[in-house]
Amino acid sequence: MASIPFHLSHNAEAAGFRLAAFDTFNGSTNTEALDRARAGDCGSLWIVTDNQLGGRGRRNRAWIAPKGNLAASLLIVTDVSTSTAATLGFVAGVALERAIVRVSPYLRHRISLKWPNDILADGAKLSGILLESEPLDERRRAVVVGIGVNVVAAPEGLPYPGASLVSLGANVSASELFAALADEWIAAAAIWDEGRGMGALRDLWLERATGLNGPISVQTPSGVIGGIFETIDDMGRLIMQRADGTTEVVSAGDVHFGGLATRK
Repeated sequence: MASIPFHLSHNAEAAGFRLAAFDTFNGSTNTEALDRARAGDCGSLWIVTDNQLGGRGRRNRAWIAPKGNLAASLLIVTDVSTSTAATLGFVAGVALERAIVRVSPYLRHRISLKWPNDILADGAKLSGILLESEPLDERRRAVVVGIGVNVVAAPEGLPYPGASLVSLGANVSASELFAALADEWIAAAAIWDEGRGMGALRDLWLERATGLNGPISVQTPSGVIGGIFETIDDMGRLIMQRADGTTEVVSAGDVHFGGLATRK
């Protein structure tokens, strides 16, 4: 571990958060967080680097990024239910969107939230959020919120458009963004309130959501379904109106909007 300029604010430290910062991390910060939970870590721990060499995205897809991008994983040890813990991804989305706007206010109208776990800039992927969890005992569960942000560059060879803060004209470092993120996490998590405030957090998420009231298609384990993106419910599930007027509730899947959705 090296002494690098990642830091927590006094507010974050006072709230009980801790920090493990690495100059280079050979594996995945999410894996490291889960390993620490299994070894008895009590949580409220951020594991952070700007040079992650073995990152993972959803469905174990590789997440390869150049030095200077942000990789941050927050370990939470909680006794909330599995379904409630799953809504922490929306806490992360709200906190990260606010952190980006905080360090680069002019980006406010170019940044949006994509269901279930991405941040977009002008429709291109700027950040991904990966939630992983496992039980520690009969009562407690380890939840890891992994956040990757393209600060200096988007990974190459993606099957979708990518963006970085630098490409958007933002002069900000991974450490500056992380400091804002750690603070905004506290505010968003307070609204969430162990799941009791998910309704209020949902409203904040919807204010910044992309694709609402437009055509959408979702690749689910059982196939592609399409319709109009109406809202999300208090469990974070996507609510879609099908062409026949029926309502579809989607818990997970890869989403396409607009013209791409209508061609599915």
